Amino acid sequence: MSQCRKWYEGDPILEAYHDREWCRIRHDDDFEFEMLCLEGASVGLSWRLILHKREAYRAAFHGFRIDACADMSDEELDALLNDPGLVRHRGKIYSVRKNAQAVQRIRAEFGSFDAYLWSFTDGQQIDGGWKTVEEIPTVSELSRTMSRDMKKRGISFMGPVITYSFLQAIGIVNDHLADCEYRDGEC
Repeated sequence: MSQCRKWYEGDPILEAYHDREWCRIRHDDDFEFEMLCLEGASVGLSWRLILHKREAYRAAFHGFRIDACADMSDEELDALLNDPGLVRHRGKIYSVRKNAQAVQRIRAEFGSFDAYLWSFTDGQQIDGGWKTVEEIPTVSELSRTMSRDMKKRGISFMGPVITYSFLQAIGIVNDHLADCEYRDGEC
Protein backbone atom coordinates (compact mmCIF):
# COMPACT_ATOMS: atom_id res chain seq x y z
CA MET A 1 0.00 0.00 0.00
CA SER A 2 1.20 3.52 -0.82
CA GLN A 3 2.54 5.76 1.91
CA CYS A 4 0.46 8.58 0.39
CA ARG A 5 -2.43 7.88 2.79
CA LYS A 6 -0.30 7.29 5.87
CA TRP A 7 -0.57 10.78 7.41
CA TYR A 8 -4.31 10.56 7.98
CA GLU A 9 -5.27 6.90 7.90
CA GLY A 10 -7.97 6.04 10.37
CA ASP A 11 -9.79 9.37 9.99
CA PRO A 12 -12.71 8.77 7.60
CA ILE A 13 -13.10 12.48 6.76
CA LEU A 14 -9.44 12.88 5.82
CA GLU A 15 -9.41 9.57 3.98
CA ALA A 16 -12.41 10.65 1.87
CA TYR A 17 -10.77 14.02 1.18
CA HIS A 18 -7.54 12.33 0.02
CA ASP A 19 -9.29 9.70 -2.06
CA ARG A 20 -11.94 11.88 -3.74
CA GLU A 21 -10.78 15.53 -3.73
CA TRP A 22 -7.11 16.18 -2.95
CA CYS A 23 -5.10 17.06 -6.08
CA ARG A 24 -8.14 16.46 -8.33
CA ILE A 25 -8.94 19.08 -10.93
CA ARG A 26 -12.33 20.76 -10.57
CA HIS A 27 -12.89 23.84 -12.71
CA ASP A 28 -15.55 25.29 -10.40
CA ASP A 29 -15.25 28.83 -9.04
CA ASP A 30 -17.33 28.18 -5.92
CA PHE A 31 -15.39 25.01 -5.04
CA GLU A 32 -12.10 26.83 -5.55
CA PHE A 33 -13.39 29.68 -3.38
CA GLU A 34 -14.39 27.16 -0.69
CA MET A 35 -10.89 25.71 -0.69
CA LEU A 36 -9.40 29.23 -0.55
CA CYS A 37 -11.50 30.03 2.53
CA LEU A 38 -10.92 26.71 4.27
CA GLU A 39 -7.17 26.90 3.68
CA GLY A 40 -7.20 30.43 5.08
CA ALA A 41 -9.10 29.23 8.14
CA SER A 42 -6.42 26.58 8.69
CA VAL A 43 -3.60 29.11 9.15
CA GLY A 44 -1.94 28.25 12.47
CA LEU A 45 -4.23 25.24 12.92
CA SER A 46 -4.54 21.76 11.46
CA TRP A 47 -6.22 20.82 8.19
CA ARG A 48 -7.85 17.96 10.09
CA LEU A 49 -9.62 20.44 12.40
CA ILE A 50 -10.88 22.51 9.46
CA LEU A 51 -12.14 19.51 7.46
CA HIS A 52 -14.02 18.31 10.53
CA LYS A 53 -15.72 21.73 10.64
CA ARG A 54 -16.32 21.90 6.88
CA GLU A 55 -20.09 21.33 6.98
CA ALA A 56 -20.50 24.08 9.58
CA TYR A 57 -18.49 26.41 7.34
CA ARG A 58 -20.65 25.54 4.34
CA ALA A 59 -23.81 26.27 6.32
CA ALA A 60 -22.45 29.54 7.73
CA PHE A 61 -21.12 30.84 4.42
CA HIS A 62 -23.98 30.04 2.03
CA GLY A 63 -22.29 26.98 0.54
CA PHE A 64 -19.35 29.24 -0.38
CA ARG A 65 -21.29 30.86 -3.19
CA ILE A 66 -19.02 33.77 -3.98
CA ASP A 67 -21.68 36.42 -4.54
CA ALA A 68 -23.62 35.46 -1.40
CA CYS A 69 -20.43 35.64 0.69
CA ALA A 70 -19.50 39.00 -0.83
CA ASP A 71 -22.88 40.39 0.26
CA MET A 72 -22.72 39.22 3.89
CA SER A 73 -23.38 41.99 6.40
CA ASP A 74 -21.30 42.87 9.44
CA GLU A 75 -24.21 41.61 11.57
CA GLU A 76 -24.16 38.22 9.84
CA LEU A 77 -20.40 37.92 10.25
CA ASP A 78 -20.51 39.05 13.89
CA ALA A 79 -23.14 36.38 14.64
CA LEU A 80 -20.76 33.73 13.27
CA LEU A 81 -18.24 34.65 15.97
CA ASN A 82 -20.55 32.75 18.38
CA ASP A 83 -20.81 29.63 16.20
CA PRO A 84 -18.93 26.77 17.92
CA GLY A 85 -18.78 24.93 14.58
CA LEU A 86 -16.33 27.52 13.23
CA VAL A 87 -12.91 28.80 14.19
CA ARG A 88 -14.09 31.95 15.96
CA HIS A 89 -11.35 34.29 14.81
CA ARG A 90 -12.68 37.69 13.74
CA GLY A 91 -10.06 38.17 11.02
CA LYS A 92 -10.70 34.76 9.50
CA ILE A 93 -14.50 35.13 9.63
CA TYR A 94 -14.40 38.58 8.02
CA SER A 95 -11.82 37.43 5.46
CA VAL A 96 -14.45 35.27 3.76
CA ARG A 97 -16.40 38.37 2.70
CA LYS A 98 -13.22 40.29 1.86
CA ASN A 99 -11.91 37.39 -0.22
CA ALA A 100 -15.27 36.95 -1.97
CA GLN A 101 -15.18 40.60 -3.00
CA ALA A 102 -11.60 40.19 -4.25
CA VAL A 103 -12.66 37.09 -6.22
CA GLN A 104 -15.53 39.08 -7.77
CA ARG A 105 -12.97 41.60 -9.06
CA ILE A 106 -10.78 38.75 -10.35
CA ARG A 107 -13.77 37.23 -12.17
CA ALA A 108 -14.53 40.60 -13.76
CA GLU A 109 -10.95 40.77 -15.05
CA PHE A 110 -10.36 37.12 -16.05
CA GLY A 111 -13.87 35.86 -16.76
CA SER A 112 -13.71 33.35 -13.90
CA PHE A 113 -11.75 32.65 -10.74
CA ASP A 114 -10.73 29.35 -12.34
CA ALA A 115 -9.23 31.13 -15.37
CA TYR A 116 -7.20 33.37 -13.07
CA LEU A 117 -5.86 30.46 -11.01
CA TRP A 118 -4.92 28.32 -14.00
CA SER A 119 -3.28 31.28 -15.77
CA PHE A 120 -0.28 30.76 -13.48
CA THR A 121 0.45 27.39 -15.13
CA ASP A 122 -0.94 28.04 -18.61
CA GLY A 123 -3.73 25.59 -17.80
CA GLN A 124 -1.35 22.72 -17.03
CA GLN A 125 -1.38 20.58 -13.90
CA ILE A 126 1.96 20.25 -12.14
CA ASP A 127 2.58 16.60 -11.30
CA GLY A 128 5.35 16.06 -8.77
CA GLY A 129 5.57 12.32 -9.40
CA TRP A 130 7.04 11.93 -5.92
CA LYS A 131 8.02 8.51 -4.65
CA THR A 132 8.09 9.30 -0.91
CA VAL A 133 6.08 11.58 1.36
CA GLU A 134 9.31 13.28 2.42
CA GLU A 135 9.83 14.55 -1.14
CA ILE A 136 6.55 16.50 -1.21
CA PRO A 137 7.33 20.19 -0.72
CA THR A 138 5.34 22.62 1.40
CA VAL A 139 6.14 25.64 -0.77
CA SER A 140 7.19 26.31 -4.36
CA GLU A 141 8.09 29.19 -6.62
CA LEU A 142 4.55 28.96 -8.01
CA SER A 143 3.00 29.25 -4.53
CA ARG A 144 5.23 32.23 -3.75
CA THR A 145 4.27 33.97 -7.00
CA MET A 146 0.56 33.24 -6.64
CA SER A 147 0.56 34.26 -2.97
CA ARG A 148 2.11 37.64 -3.81
CA ASP A 149 -0.40 38.23 -6.58
CA MET A 150 -3.40 37.20 -4.50
CA LYS A 151 -2.31 39.47 -1.66
CA LYS A 152 -1.96 42.34 -4.15
CA ARG A 153 -5.53 41.67 -5.25
CA GLY A 154 -6.83 41.84 -1.66
CA ILE A 155 -7.00 38.16 -0.69
CA SER A 156 -6.19 37.47 2.98
CA PHE A 157 -4.58 34.52 4.77
CA MET A 158 -2.75 33.19 1.72
CA GLY A 159 0.98 33.03 2.41
CA PRO A 160 3.20 30.79 0.25
CA VAL A 161 2.75 27.64 2.39
CA ILE A 162 -1.04 27.93 2.59
CA THR A 163 -1.11 28.76 -1.12
CA TYR A 164 0.81 25.53 -1.84
CA SER A 165 -1.82 23.56 0.10
CA PHE A 166 -4.51 25.43 -1.84
CA LEU A 167 -2.84 24.44 -5.14
CA GLN A 168 -3.02 20.81 -4.03
CA ALA A 169 -6.63 21.20 -2.88
CA ILE A 170 -7.82 22.46 -6.27
CA GLY A 171 -5.68 20.12 -8.38
CA ILE A 172 -3.27 22.58 -9.95
CA VAL A 173 -0.60 20.57 -8.16
CA ASN A 174 -0.85 16.77 -8.02
CA ASP A 175 1.28 15.54 -5.15
CA HIS A 176 -0.16 12.06 -4.83
CA LEU A 177 2.77 9.67 -4.67
CA ALA A 178 3.61 7.86 -7.90
CA ASP A 179 2.30 4.56 -6.48
CA CYS A 180 -0.90 5.99 -4.99
CA GLU A 181 -4.01 4.34 -6.39
CA TYR A 182 -5.85 7.66 -6.08
CA ARG A 183 -3.43 9.84 -8.06
CA ASP A 184 -5.49 9.80 -11.24
CA GLY A 185 -9.19 10.28 -11.58
CA GLU A 186 -11.96 12.77 -11.82
CA CYS A 187 -13.88 14.47 -9.06
